[in-house]
Amino acid sequence: MRNRWVVGFILWGVLLAGTTLAQESQAPLTLEESIKIALDRNLGLQITTAGVAGSEFRQKSALTQFFPTWTGQYGYTRYNDPLTISAGRVPDVADGTYTFGTTVTQPLFAGGSISANYRSESLGVDISKYNVETVRRNVVLQVRQGYFNILAAQKALEVAAQAVKQFEAQLEVSKAYFDVGLVAKNDVLQAEVRLANAKQSQVNAENALALAKSSFNNLLRREINAPLNIIDILSYQPSGYTLENSIEEALQRRPEIKTAELTVEQTKQAVTIARSGYYPWVSLAGNYSKLADDSDLNGHWNERYTVLAQATLAFSDWWRLGYKVGESKVRVTQAQEAKYQIVDNIILEVKQSFITMEQSEKNIFVAQKSIEQAEENLRLEEERYKYQVSTQTDVLNAVTFLAQARLNYYGALSVYNIAKASLERAMGRMYP
Repeated sequence: MRNRWVVGFILWGVLLAGTTLAQESQAPLTLEESIKIALDRNLGLQITTAGVAGSEFRQKSALTQFFPTWTGQYGYTRYNDPLTISAGRVPDVADGTYTFGTTVTQPLFAGGSISANYRSESLGVDISKYNVETVRRNVVLQVRQGYFNILAAQKALEVAAQAVKQFEAQLEVSKAYFDVGLVAKNDVLQAEVRLANAKQSQVNAENALALAKSSFNNLLRREINAPLNIIDILSYQPSGYTLENSIEEALQRRPEIKTAELTVEQTKQAVTIARSGYYPWVSLAGNYSKLADDSDLNGHWNERYTVLAQATLAFSDWWRLGYKVGESKVRVTQAQEAKYQIVDNIILEVKQSFITMEQSEKNIFVAQKSIEQAEENLRLEEERYKYQVSTQTDVLNAVTFLAQARLNYYGALSVYNIAKASLERAMGRMYP
Protein backbone atom coordinates (compact mmCIF):
# COMPACT_ATOMS: atom_id res chain seq x y z
CA MET A 1 0.00 0.00 0.00
CA ARG A 2 2.81 2.39 0.88
CA ASN A 3 4.51 1.77 -2.49
CA ARG A 4 1.29 2.64 -4.27
CA TRP A 5 1.17 5.99 -2.46
CA VAL A 6 4.78 6.70 -3.46
CA VAL A 7 4.14 5.82 -7.11
CA GLY A 8 1.00 7.92 -7.13
CA PHE A 9 2.84 10.87 -5.65
CA ILE A 10 5.57 10.61 -8.30
CA LEU A 11 3.03 10.42 -11.13
CA TRP A 12 1.18 13.42 -9.71
CA GLY A 13 4.44 15.38 -9.64
CA VAL A 14 5.26 14.45 -13.22
CA LEU A 15 1.81 15.47 -14.43
CA LEU A 16 2.01 18.73 -12.49
CA ALA A 17 5.42 19.54 -13.98
CA GLY A 18 4.16 18.72 -17.48
CA THR A 19 1.15 20.97 -16.96
CA THR A 20 3.38 23.79 -15.75
CA LEU A 21 5.68 23.44 -18.76
CA ALA A 22 2.71 23.39 -21.09
CA GLN A 23 1.37 26.57 -19.50
CA GLU A 24 4.76 28.21 -19.83
CA SER A 25 5.04 27.21 -23.49
CA GLN A 26 1.65 28.84 -24.14
CA ALA A 27 2.54 32.08 -22.39
CA PRO A 28 1.70 35.05 -24.64
CA LEU A 29 4.59 36.31 -26.73
CA THR A 30 5.30 39.99 -26.98
CA LEU A 31 6.48 41.52 -30.23
CA GLU A 32 9.92 42.14 -28.75
CA GLU A 33 10.22 38.51 -27.62
CA SER A 34 9.15 37.30 -31.04
CA ILE A 35 11.79 39.44 -32.73
CA LYS A 36 14.49 38.14 -30.41
CA ILE A 37 13.52 34.52 -31.10
CA ALA A 38 13.51 35.10 -34.85
CA LEU A 39 16.91 36.82 -34.81
CA ASP A 40 18.38 33.98 -32.76
CA ARG A 41 17.01 31.22 -34.99
CA ASN A 42 16.73 32.62 -38.51
CA LEU A 43 18.79 30.50 -40.91
CA GLY A 44 19.25 33.26 -43.46
CA LEU A 45 20.74 35.50 -40.79
CA GLN A 46 23.02 32.71 -39.60
CA ILE A 47 24.24 32.10 -43.15
CA THR A 48 24.93 35.80 -43.69
CA THR A 49 26.72 36.05 -40.34
CA ALA A 50 28.92 33.11 -41.31
CA GLY A 51 29.77 35.06 -44.46
CA VAL A 52 31.43 37.71 -42.25
CA ALA A 53 33.79 35.08 -40.86
CA GLY A 54 34.61 33.94 -44.39
CA SER A 55 35.42 37.47 -45.53
CA GLU A 56 37.62 37.97 -42.47
CA PHE A 57 39.62 34.88 -43.42
CA ARG A 58 40.06 36.27 -46.94
CA GLN A 59 41.28 39.54 -45.45
CA LYS A 60 43.85 37.72 -43.31
CA SER A 61 44.94 35.71 -46.32
CA ALA A 62 45.50 38.93 -48.27
CA LEU A 63 47.54 40.33 -45.37
CA THR A 64 50.02 37.45 -45.61
CA GLN A 65 51.04 38.63 -49.09
CA PHE A 66 52.98 41.47 -47.44
CA PHE A 67 55.24 38.98 -45.64
CA PRO A 68 58.13 36.95 -47.07
CA THR A 69 57.59 33.45 -48.39
CA TRP A 70 59.85 30.60 -47.30
CA THR A 71 60.30 27.51 -49.44
CA GLY A 72 62.48 24.43 -49.10
CA GLN A 73 63.57 21.61 -51.43
CA TYR A 74 65.18 18.26 -50.77
CA GLY A 75 65.99 15.74 -53.51
CA TYR A 76 68.08 12.79 -54.66
CA THR A 77 69.60 12.30 -58.12
CA ARG A 78 70.78 8.87 -59.33
CA TYR A 79 73.41 8.66 -62.12
CA ASN A 80 73.91 5.80 -64.56
CA ASP A 81 77.67 6.37 -64.36
CA PRO A 82 79.49 7.30 -61.15
CA LEU A 83 80.02 11.02 -60.82
CA THR A 84 83.43 12.40 -59.86
CA ILE A 85 83.48 15.73 -58.07
CA SER A 86 86.65 17.49 -56.93
CA ALA A 87 85.45 19.03 -53.71
CA GLY A 88 88.87 18.86 -52.04
CA ARG A 89 92.37 17.50 -52.58
CA VAL A 90 90.96 14.01 -53.21
CA PRO A 91 88.17 13.69 -55.76
CA ASP A 92 84.91 12.14 -54.52
CA VAL A 93 83.05 9.53 -56.53
CA ALA A 94 79.32 8.95 -56.05
CA ASP A 95 76.51 7.06 -57.77
CA GLY A 96 74.03 9.76 -56.71
CA THR A 97 73.79 13.08 -54.94
CA TYR A 98 71.48 14.57 -52.36
CA THR A 99 70.51 18.20 -52.63
CA PHE A 100 68.93 20.58 -50.16
CA GLY A 101 67.89 24.18 -50.71
CA THR A 102 65.81 26.86 -48.99
CA THR A 103 64.76 30.27 -50.22
CA VAL A 104 63.22 33.29 -48.53
CA THR A 105 61.58 35.81 -50.86
CA GLN A 106 60.34 39.22 -49.78
CA PRO A 107 58.26 41.24 -52.25
CA LEU A 108 59.31 44.89 -52.31
CA PHE A 109 57.04 46.32 -54.99
CA ALA A 110 54.19 44.73 -56.93
CA GLY A 111 52.68 47.71 -58.70
CA GLY A 112 50.27 48.29 -55.81
CA SER A 113 48.47 44.97 -56.32
CA ILE A 114 49.22 43.58 -52.86
CA SER A 115 47.97 46.62 -50.98
CA ALA A 116 44.99 47.01 -53.33
CA ASN A 117 44.02 43.38 -52.82
CA TYR A 118 44.22 43.79 -49.06
CA ARG A 119 42.04 46.92 -49.18
CA SER A 120 39.57 45.09 -51.40
CA GLU A 121 39.26 42.21 -48.94
CA SER A 122 38.95 44.66 -46.04
CA LEU A 123 36.09 46.32 -47.88
CA GLY A 124 34.63 42.85 -48.32
CA VAL A 125 34.53 42.42 -44.54
CA ASP A 126 32.60 45.67 -44.18
CA ILE A 127 30.23 44.66 -46.98
CA SER A 128 29.54 41.36 -45.23
CA LYS A 129 28.74 43.17 -41.99
CA TYR A 130 26.32 45.54 -43.73
CA ASN A 131 24.71 42.53 -45.40
CA VAL A 132 24.07 41.12 -41.93
CA GLU A 133 22.40 44.37 -40.91
CA THR A 134 20.22 44.25 -44.01
CA VAL A 135 19.06 40.71 -43.24
CA ARG A 136 18.44 41.62 -39.60
CA ARG A 137 16.13 44.45 -40.62
CA ASN A 138 14.32 42.20 -43.07
CA VAL A 139 13.74 39.59 -40.37
CA VAL A 140 12.42 42.23 -37.97
CA LEU A 141 10.00 43.50 -40.62
CA GLN A 142 8.78 39.97 -41.35
CA VAL A 143 8.11 39.39 -37.65
CA ARG A 144 6.24 42.67 -37.29
CA GLN A 145 4.14 41.93 -40.36
CA GLY A 146 3.37 38.39 -39.18
CA TYR A 147 2.52 39.63 -35.69
CA PHE A 148 -0.03 42.17 -36.93
CA ASN A 149 -1.42 39.66 -39.44
CA ILE A 150 -2.25 37.37 -36.52
CA LEU A 151 -3.89 40.22 -34.61
CA ALA A 152 -5.93 41.18 -37.67
CA ALA A 153 -7.01 37.55 -38.11
CA GLN A 154 -7.99 37.35 -34.45
CA LYS A 155 -10.10 40.49 -34.75
CA ALA A 156 -11.72 39.13 -37.90
CA LEU A 157 -12.62 35.97 -36.01
CA GLU A 158 -14.07 38.01 -33.14
CA VAL A 159 -16.17 40.02 -35.58
CA ALA A 160 -17.38 36.83 -37.29
CA ALA A 161 -18.29 35.23 -33.95
CA GLN A 162 -20.13 38.37 -32.88
CA ALA A 163 -22.05 38.42 -36.14
CA VAL A 164 -23.07 34.78 -35.61
CA LYS A 165 -24.46 35.64 -32.17
CA GLN A 166 -26.40 38.59 -33.58
CA PHE A 167 -27.87 36.50 -36.38
CA GLU A 168 -28.77 33.77 -33.88
CA ALA A 169 -30.54 36.32 -31.72
CA GLN A 170 -32.40 37.71 -34.71
CA LEU A 171 -33.38 34.18 -35.76
CA GLU A 172 -34.92 33.60 -32.31
CA VAL A 173 -36.87 36.85 -32.62
CA SER A 174 -38.11 35.86 -36.07
CA LYS A 175 -39.21 32.43 -34.84
CA ALA A 176 -41.06 33.99 -31.91
CA TYR A 177 -42.85 36.43 -34.21
CA PHE A 178 -43.67 33.65 -36.63
CA ASP A 179 -45.12 31.52 -33.85
CA VAL A 180 -47.59 34.27 -32.96
CA GLY A 181 -48.34 35.02 -36.60
CA LEU A 182 -46.69 38.42 -36.82
CA VAL A 183 -44.27 37.52 -39.64
CA ALA A 184 -44.24 35.13 -42.51
CA LYS A 185 -42.16 31.97 -42.78
CA ASN A 186 -39.94 33.80 -45.26
CA ASP A 187 -38.49 35.93 -42.44
CA VAL A 188 -37.38 32.83 -40.57
CA LEU A 189 -35.83 31.39 -43.71
CA GLN A 190 -33.92 34.62 -44.39
CA ALA A 191 -32.56 34.64 -40.86
CA GLU A 192 -31.48 31.01 -41.16
CA VAL A 193 -29.67 31.67 -44.45
CA ARG A 194 -27.85 34.68 -43.03
CA LEU A 195 -26.88 32.68 -39.96
CA ALA A 196 -25.50 29.86 -42.11
CA ASN A 197 -23.45 32.35 -44.13
CA ALA A 198 -22.16 33.93 -40.92
CA LYS A 199 -21.10 30.53 -39.57
CA GLN A 200 -19.27 29.84 -42.82
CA SER A 201 -17.47 33.18 -42.51
CA GLN A 202 -16.55 32.23 -38.95
CA VAL A 203 -15.01 28.96 -40.16
CA ASN A 204 -13.05 30.84 -42.81
CA ALA A 205 -11.82 33.29 -40.17
CA GLU A 206 -10.72 30.39 -37.95
CA ASN A 207 -8.76 28.85 -40.82
CA ALA A 208 -7.16 32.20 -41.68
CA LEU A 209 -6.07 32.63 -38.06
CA ALA A 210 -4.63 29.09 -37.97
CA LEU A 211 -2.65 29.74 -41.15
CA ALA A 212 -1.37 33.06 -39.82
CA LYS A 213 -0.16 31.37 -36.63
CA SER A 214 1.45 28.51 -38.55
CA SER A 215 3.27 30.98 -40.77
CA PHE A 216 4.46 32.89 -37.70
CA ASN A 217 5.64 29.67 -36.03
CA ASN A 218 7.58 28.85 -39.16
CA LEU A 219 9.16 32.29 -39.15
CA LEU A 220 10.24 31.78 -35.54
CA ARG A 221 11.36 28.22 -36.38
CA ARG A 222 8.92 26.74 -33.89
CA GLU A 223 6.89 23.59 -34.46
CA ILE A 224 4.33 24.60 -37.08
CA ASN A 225 1.32 23.52 -34.98
CA ALA A 226 2.73 24.72 -31.65
CA PRO A 227 0.21 26.68 -29.53
CA LEU A 228 0.73 30.39 -30.02
CA ASN A 229 -0.63 33.33 -28.07
CA ILE A 230 0.47 36.92 -28.55
CA ILE A 231 -0.18 40.20 -26.80
CA ASP A 232 -2.83 42.38 -28.43
CA ILE A 233 -1.12 45.63 -29.46
CA LEU A 234 -3.39 46.42 -32.40
CA SER A 235 -3.97 50.10 -31.76
CA TYR A 236 -3.41 53.48 -33.32
CA GLN A 237 -0.33 55.46 -32.34
CA PRO A 238 0.47 58.55 -34.45
CA SER A 239 3.86 58.17 -36.12
CA GLY A 240 4.89 61.81 -36.38
CA TYR A 241 6.94 61.05 -39.51
CA THR A 242 7.16 63.37 -42.49
CA LEU A 243 8.03 62.26 -45.99
CA GLU A 244 11.05 64.56 -46.32
CA ASN A 245 12.57 63.54 -42.99
CA SER A 246 11.89 59.87 -43.71
CA ILE A 247 13.72 60.03 -47.04
CA GLU A 248 16.63 61.93 -45.50
CA GLU A 249 16.98 59.39 -42.70
CA ALA A 250 16.77 56.49 -45.15
CA LEU A 251 19.61 57.91 -47.27
CA GLN A 252 21.75 58.17 -44.15
CA ARG A 253 20.95 54.88 -42.44
CA ARG A 254 20.07 52.24 -45.01
CA PRO A 255 22.77 49.53 -44.95
CA GLU A 256 22.07 48.76 -48.62
CA ILE A 257 23.44 52.18 -49.57
CA LYS A 258 26.54 51.59 -47.46
CA THR A 259 27.00 48.25 -49.17
CA ALA A 260 26.68 49.86 -52.61
CA GLU A 261 29.24 52.54 -51.72
CA LEU A 262 31.72 49.95 -50.50
CA THR A 263 31.14 47.88 -53.62
CA VAL A 264 32.11 50.88 -55.76
CA GLU A 265 35.32 51.27 -53.76
CA GLN A 266 36.01 47.56 -54.11
CA THR A 267 35.71 47.72 -57.90
CA LYS A 268 38.14 50.65 -57.92
CA GLN A 269 40.67 48.48 -56.13
CA ALA A 270 40.19 45.91 -58.89
CA VAL A 271 41.30 48.57 -61.39
CA THR A 272 44.49 49.14 -59.36
CA ILE A 273 45.15 45.39 -59.30
CA ALA A 274 44.71 45.18 -63.08
CA ARG A 275 47.04 48.13 -63.65
CA SER A 276 49.76 46.60 -61.47
CA GLY A 277 50.83 44.46 -64.42
CA TYR A 278 52.26 47.54 -66.13
CA TYR A 279 54.86 47.84 -63.36
CA PRO A 280 57.79 45.54 -62.55
CA TRP A 281 57.58 43.04 -59.72
CA VAL A 282 60.55 43.80 -57.45
CA SER A 283 61.62 41.27 -54.84
CA LEU A 284 64.57 40.31 -52.66
CA ALA A 285 65.47 36.62 -52.27
CA GLY A 286 67.96 34.81 -50.06
CA ASN A 287 68.96 31.24 -50.92
CA TYR A 288 70.97 28.49 -49.24
CA SER A 289 71.83 25.25 -51.08
CA LYS A 290 73.91 22.18 -50.31
CA LEU A 291 75.06 19.17 -52.36
CA ALA A 292 76.31 15.88 -50.81
CA ASP A 293 76.60 12.18 -51.50
CA ASP A 294 74.88 11.04 -48.31
CA SER A 295 71.26 11.52 -47.21
CA ASP A 296 72.15 13.40 -44.02
CA LEU A 297 74.16 15.93 -46.09
CA ASN A 298 77.37 15.57 -44.03
CA GLY A 299 79.58 15.51 -47.07
CA HIS A 300 80.34 19.10 -47.94
CA TRP A 301 80.70 18.82 -51.70
CA ASN A 302 79.04 22.07 -52.47
CA GLU A 303 77.52 24.64 -50.08
CA ARG A 304 76.61 28.20 -50.94
CA TYR A 305 74.61 31.24 -49.88
CA THR A 306 73.13 33.68 -52.39
CA VAL A 307 71.22 36.95 -52.21
CA LEU A 308 69.23 38.03 -55.23
CA ALA A 309 67.45 41.30 -55.95
CA GLN A 310 65.41 41.22 -59.11
CA ALA A 311 62.76 43.10 -61.04
CA THR A 312 60.46 41.16 -63.35
CA LEU A 313 58.31 42.73 -66.03
CA ALA A 314 56.26 40.80 -68.59
CA PHE A 315 56.20 42.99 -71.69
CA SER A 316 54.19 40.49 -73.70
CA ASP A 317 51.22 40.81 -71.28
CA TRP A 318 50.72 44.53 -71.81
CA TRP A 319 48.24 44.11 -74.64
CA ARG A 320 46.13 41.79 -72.50
CA LEU A 321 46.41 44.11 -69.49
CA GLY A 322 44.71 46.87 -71.45
CA TYR A 323 41.60 44.74 -71.82
CA LYS A 324 41.63 43.79 -68.14
CA VAL A 325 41.91 47.42 -67.08
CA GLY A 326 39.09 48.34 -69.44
CA GLU A 327 36.87 45.61 -68.02
CA SER A 328 37.64 46.73 -64.47
CA LYS A 329 36.66 50.31 -65.31
CA VAL A 330 33.38 49.08 -66.74
CA ARG A 331 32.68 47.27 -63.48
CA VAL A 332 33.27 50.51 -61.60
CA THR A 333 30.68 52.22 -63.79
CA GLN A 334 28.26 49.35 -63.25
CA ALA A 335 28.72 49.53 -59.49
CA GLN A 336 28.09 53.29 -59.51
CA GLU A 337 24.95 52.91 -61.61
CA ALA A 338 23.76 50.11 -59.29
CA LYS A 339 24.22 52.44 -56.34
CA TYR A 340 22.13 55.15 -58.01
CA GLN A 341 19.45 52.58 -58.74
CA ILE A 342 19.42 51.41 -55.12
CA VAL A 343 19.04 54.99 -53.91
CA ASP A 344 16.14 55.61 -56.31
CA ASN A 345 14.41 52.41 -55.22
CA ILE A 346 14.84 53.29 -51.55
CA ILE A 347 13.29 56.72 -52.08
CA LEU A 348 10.36 55.09 -53.89
CA GLU A 349 10.04 52.49 -51.14
CA VAL A 350 9.89 55.18 -48.47
CA LYS A 351 7.26 57.13 -50.38
CA GLN A 352 5.08 54.07 -51.01
CA SER A 353 5.18 53.05 -47.35
CA PHE A 354 4.49 56.61 -46.23
CA ILE A 355 1.49 56.99 -48.55
CA THR A 356 0.08 53.62 -47.46
CA MET A 357 0.48 54.57 -43.80
CA GLU A 358 -1.11 57.96 -44.38
CA GLN A 359 -4.03 56.45 -46.29
CA SER A 360 -4.71 53.75 -43.70
CA GLU A 361 -4.48 56.39 -40.96
CA LYS A 362 -7.36 58.27 -42.60
CA ASN A 363 -9.29 55.04 -43.04
CA ILE A 364 -9.06 54.36 -39.30
CA PHE A 365 -11.06 57.48 -38.45
CA VAL A 366 -13.55 56.83 -41.24
CA ALA A 367 -14.04 53.26 -40.04
CA GLN A 368 -14.52 54.40 -36.45
CA LYS A 369 -17.30 56.71 -37.54
CA SER A 370 -18.81 53.95 -39.66
CA ILE A 371 -18.99 51.62 -36.65
CA GLU A 372 -20.86 54.23 -34.64
CA GLN A 373 -23.30 54.77 -37.48
CA ALA A 374 -23.74 51.04 -38.10
CA GLU A 375 -24.40 50.35 -34.41
CA GLU A 376 -27.02 53.10 -34.29
CA ASN A 377 -28.56 51.85 -37.53
CA LEU A 378 -28.85 48.31 -36.13
CA ARG A 379 -30.44 49.60 -32.94
CA LEU A 380 -33.02 51.58 -34.90
CA GLU A 381 -33.81 48.73 -37.26
CA GLU A 382 -34.29 46.30 -34.38
CA GLU A 383 -36.67 48.74 -32.70
CA ARG A 384 -38.58 49.32 -35.93
CA TYR A 385 -38.82 45.58 -36.50
CA LYS A 386 -40.33 45.08 -33.08
CA TYR A 387 -43.20 47.34 -34.13
CA GLN A 388 -43.26 45.83 -37.64
CA VAL A 389 -42.32 49.15 -39.19
CA SER A 390 -39.26 47.71 -40.95
CA THR A 391 -38.64 44.34 -42.53
CA GLN A 392 -36.53 41.38 -41.51
CA THR A 393 -34.22 42.14 -44.44
CA ASP A 394 -33.51 45.60 -43.04
CA VAL A 395 -32.41 44.13 -39.71
CA LEU A 396 -30.25 41.46 -41.31
CA ASN A 397 -28.62 44.02 -43.57
CA ALA A 398 -27.91 46.22 -40.55
CA VAL A 399 -26.12 43.31 -38.83
CA THR A 400 -24.07 42.72 -41.99
CA PHE A 401 -23.21 46.41 -42.29
CA LEU A 402 -22.01 46.51 -38.68
CA ALA A 403 -19.82 43.44 -39.14
CA GLN A 404 -18.30 44.94 -42.29
CA ALA A 405 -17.66 48.26 -40.54
CA ARG A 406 -15.83 46.47 -37.74
CA LEU A 407 -13.78 44.47 -40.26
CA ASN A 408 -12.88 47.69 -42.06
CA TYR A 409 -11.75 49.28 -38.81
CA TYR A 410 -9.50 46.42 -37.73
CA GLY A 411 -8.23 46.03 -41.28
CA ALA A 412 -7.27 49.70 -41.38
CA LEU A 413 -5.53 49.36 -38.00
CA SER A 414 -3.57 46.35 -39.23
CA VAL A 415 -2.60 48.00 -42.52
CA TYR A 416 -1.54 51.13 -40.65
CA ASN A 417 0.73 49.26 -38.25
CA ILE A 418 2.25 47.14 -41.03
CA ALA A 419 2.78 50.23 -43.19
CA LYS A 420 4.42 51.96 -40.25
CA ALA A 421 6.72 48.96 -39.79
CA SER A 422 7.51 48.99 -43.52
CA LEU A 423 8.26 52.71 -43.39
CA GLU A 424 10.64 52.28 -40.46
CA ARG A 425 12.35 49.44 -42.33
CA ALA A 426 12.62 51.67 -45.40
CA MET A 427 14.18 54.35 -43.19
CA GLY A 428 16.80 51.85 -42.05
CA ARG A 429 15.60 51.62 -38.47
CA MET A 430 15.68 48.60 -36.20
CA TYR A 431 12.91 47.66 -33.79
CA PRO A 432 12.68 48.17 -30.93
